[in-house]
Amino acid sequence: MQINGATQQRGHVLLIAGDSATRRRTVQVLPSKNLAALSMVPVSALLGSSLPSDTTYLDGIHDQNALQVRLRTAAATPGPLLVYLSGRLTTDRRGQQLYLALSRTTTSTARYTALPWEWLGTELRARPQGLTTVVFDLAADKATWPLLREYGTLPASTAAEVFGVVTPPGFDGGDGVSTYTRHWIEQLRNSPERPTNSRLHALTVSAAALPPGALVLPVTPALTAAGHGPWPTTNTRPAGPDPLSSGPVPGYAPSQAPQPQQPAAAPPPGTPVPQQVSPSPSRPPTAHTEFVAQDPRPHIHALAQAGRHSEAAQLAQLWEQHALRTGGYDPAQATQWVEIRADLAKMSGNYLLATQLWVGAGRARLLHQSSDAPEVLSAAQSAHYCWTQLRDVARARECGPELISLLRALPSLDRRHLSVAQQRLEFLHEASSAGS
Repeated sequence: MQINGATQQRGHVLLIAGDSATRRRTVQVLPSKNLAALSMVPVSALLGSSLPSDTTYLDGIHDQNALQVRLRTAAATPGPLLVYLSGRLTTDRRGQQLYLALSRTTTSTARYTALPWEWLGTELRARPQGLTTVVFDLAADKATWPLLREYGTLPASTAAEVFGVVTPPGFDGGDGVSTYTRHWIEQLRNSPERPTNSRLHALTVSAAALPPGALVLPVTPALTAAGHGPWPTTNTRPAGPDPLSSGPVPGYAPSQAPQPQQPAAAPPPGTPVPQQVSPSPSRPPTAHTEFVAQDPRPHIHALAQAGRHSEAAQLAQLWEQHALRTGGYDPAQATQWVEIRADLAKMSGNYLLATQLWVGAGRARLLHQSSDAPEVLSAAQSAHYCWTQLRDVARARECGPELISLLRALPSLDRRHLSVAQQRLEFLHEASSAGS
């Protein structure tokens, strides 16, 4: 957002903290901590501009009209504008509109105490192209998530570049700065030069431990990665290790080479034959792309084997988002990519993320498979193994209940898994009590 020949202009940074997102005592987003972390970043880095700028922090605001006035004032700035929003995404009682919940918002009062999401687009739509960036780090509540899945996006304004994530309800985001915001800040600090907004977002999504099924916008940011091969057509997925067995734990094994396609019947004479192309695995194919089916998973596995874990995770995340966009929420293909992300996390030593992803994959498969399906049992076993590798007592204790809940839902699974997990969780609670 560099502005040439506009030395008299001023920029503006508007940081908005909505209501905290918690469910069943599980913290998902703490907007105040996100804003506190952003306040330590130079405004020039946030804006990507050296112009003199103003900064507005709105933390704890509860009046939607006052917030609209601040948003309108920020939109009137002649220079570059960054609007950052964090908090709980909710709906009104009718469930027809999206809102950013404010500090006093309840389900029955959302229409009067929350920020209607459409106001964001209304206030920003008159701004010149190329001067406005919207970044959001949100968590959807239980009533809002189905509506968000139906939309498949979170509209803002055609005049703005829009980047961010919305996590599903119930996912533990910790009691600190949200993972997307934290890695967004880290990328700004660690990059020798300020990346473009799209590149910054892509690097952040690659590094962040986003939960399975999280809505990431834009869905397919432009990334630079080598390799070939579009959407995989095989259904093979790596088996998970058994935490009750001994011996080395296998890493992520790529699927076999793609199955050869059956030759198609010859078209009638004179019928035009479309040209087939093979887009890169770093860019999932669009809905109208025709291509020769190849499997990008060997390439992703090769990246991980070479120690390029961030790039491998980035590509897997993009393919999961592509599956969600083209096949609906949590289809079988997207669940396979969640499992691949889990194995990649295990390979990089991130057992916390691996545990969370495997539990999420197991739950997703239970929605459309029986409790004794091999893929469901394998996901549960993999989740159990990765959980046993967690050495952080607090994190292991937090993940334990969700894992045990999954194990209990699988009566055909070896009962030792459940008993061992319960014993370890009791030990972790005792260790925590003894240390306090």
